[in-house]
Amino acid sequence: MSNVKEKMTEVIQSKPEDATYEEIMRELAFEKMIERGLSDARNGRVVSNEEMNHRLRAWQALIKGPNNQSEVIR
Repeated sequence: MSNVKEKMTEVIQSKPEDATYEEIMRELAFEKMIERGLSDARNGRVVSNEEMNHRLRAWQALIKGPNNQSEVIR
């Protein structure tokens, strides 16, 4: 069995019998995001805390209007 099928089976088996389709899909998506993040870290695709803080401040500035009030971006 492939690693993907094994991981999916493991996640599905770990859920309770009454787990919903949405709960299982959410858990599978979470597992995929974790694996992607670990792969990025192993391959040096990372951002420093300083750079991330800079990006967050820039993003927050885009959301805030000239009166420092939140605006909807369309």
